Parts: sequence; C-alpha cells; structure tokens
Amino acid sequence: MRMLMVGAALVMMTSAAISTVMADDDDARSAQKLAIQGRDDYWHCLAREYSRDSNQGLSEQDFSRSVANACPSERQSYRVALLDYLTTQYPSIDSGAHLATANKAVESAQKDIVTAFVKRRPPAK
Repeated sequence: MRMLMVGAALVMMTSAAISTVMADDDDARSAQKLAIQGRDDYWHCLAREYSRDSNQGLSEQDFSRSVANACPSERQSYRVALLDYLTTQYPSIDSGAHLATANKAVESAQKDIVTAFVKRRPPAK
C-alpha cells in the first residue's frame, strides 16, 4: 500500500512538472509567434513608406529621417513583442541586454529599408 501511495505521488509530481514544461513551451511559442507577427507588421509598414510617391525626390538623409519617424505603433509593438520573446527564451540574461537587442532589430529594419531606397534611386546626373 505504501508503494502505491509513493507511486501515485510520483505520478502526480511528474505530470505537474510536465504540464509546467508544456505551459512554458506554449508561452515560448506564443511569444515567438507574436514577435514574428510584430516584425512582419513593422516591415509591411516600412514597405508602404518605401513605396510612397512623395519619397521619390528625397535624399538618403531625408528618407532616413522619414523612416525613423514612420510606423510608431508597429515599431513599438515589434519592440515589445521581441523583448517579451527574448525574456521568455533567455530569462537569465539581463533585461537591458534584451532591450538593446530589440532596439538593434528595429534599427536594422530601418537601415535595410534605407539601403533598398538608395539602391533603387536613379544615379544623380
């Protein structure tokens, strides 16, 4: 009888641990999905900015400033979702490092759009 009770307790502890791991996996998957969605939303917004007719005559610096100010809601949503994902994946790393990584991802997206804009522009005469 005592072995049966020990076995039952072991089963209950194991299933509790498994459900905690599964919940953690679900949280990580959910955070990853939100980060990817945030990235896609931000990129789509930047692509709309890239293709505006009013940007055709802008210099690289003017377009860069325009992109830096564009899509504030999408940019912030992406930053927050990425920060949440990084915190979920790497909880032992300082949150300041995660914030720096999220900010670099935003800056990289902006830089990529500006680079594409510059490459698309016809050469100066």
